[in-house]
Amino acid sequence: MASVSSQPQFRYTQPPSKVLHLRNLPWECTEEELIELGKPFGKVVNTKCNVGANRNQAFIEFADLNQAIAMISYYASSSEPAQVRGKTVYLQYSNRQEIVNNKTTADVAGNVLLVTIEGTDARLVSIDVLHLVFSAFGFVHKITTFEKTAGFQALVQFSDTETASSAKNALDGRSIPRYLLPENMGPCTLRITYSAHTDLSVKFQSHRSRDYTNPYLPVAPSAIDASGQLSVGLDGKKLEPESNVLLASIENMQYAVTLDVLHMVFSAFGPVQKIAMFDKNGGLQALIQYPDVQTAVVAKEALEGHCIYDGGFSLSTGEIFSFFYILQ
Repeated sequence: MASVSSQPQFRYTQPPSKVLHLRNLPWECTEEELIELGKPFGKVVNTKCNVGANRNQAFIEFADLNQAIAMISYYASSSEPAQVRGKTVYLQYSNRQEIVNNKTTADVAGNVLLVTIEGTDARLVSIDVLHLVFSAFGFVHKITTFEKTAGFQALVQFSDTETASSAKNALDGRSIPRYLLPENMGPCTLRITYSAHTDLSVKFQSHRSRDYTNPYLPVAPSAIDASGQLSVGLDGKKLEPESNVLLASIENMQYAVTLDVLHMVFSAFGPVQKIAMFDKNGGLQALIQYPDVQTAVVAKEALEGHCIYDGGFSLSTGEIFSFFYILQ
């Protein structure tokens, strides 16, 4: 049953605006939760989270004024209030007509890039495609994607300014390679500037945000199952969502592991489309992409916990595989 509060859920002191002000949110409510709340009423093009002294207020901006009016009107007449994590959310029109995030762009070089993807099908570009493109220039720490009035955008964080600058200089104005996109997608061009951010805040691994430095970060429920239901195994634990891309960690290394070695090992289970290797926290990791989820699942089940040189490559019994799926 919805909680009862003495404060009104709606305030009509402001004229209608496509920006809504939300109060009484859970502490540090995420952008994804705001988008999920507004999605039934229209396209959310911008958000501003964790506003106010208690970080329990936020703003959401719709693409069209009528969409914001629809959300206010619906909950004004509904017996069930708007809720996030079981808390009643109080809505009102904002006195602003758009959300302005002052830290979006910067005039000086930094380690975070603001990427605008241009093209008819730009919003269909997955976060994994962006990761493959930018990983060519160095280890990508984090990526977040979002939609604003400027279009479909992403923030890409590198470890240092030099690596970010190399990626910007090479990719700005260039199109994403066709072989990385589905056959029916049109061309997508990258427009890149520097962001004033230095460290992105990623609270969940999902189709909109990824932290490649922390594979143990919780997975957003909306990214697990299209129906919004969590998948649970026989042991009562949440099942890991499957993907055609594996993140492999090679532990207890005693001999050098090369791209050729990894390709030989993983090709035993099917055609390997791409491999990317990188060092993280003193350990070696690799991204291995197969053409389908089934092949990746077979490879993971066969190799996880096994020595890398088992089965005819008995050079060492030290290197052990462990895996995570990389969500699409």
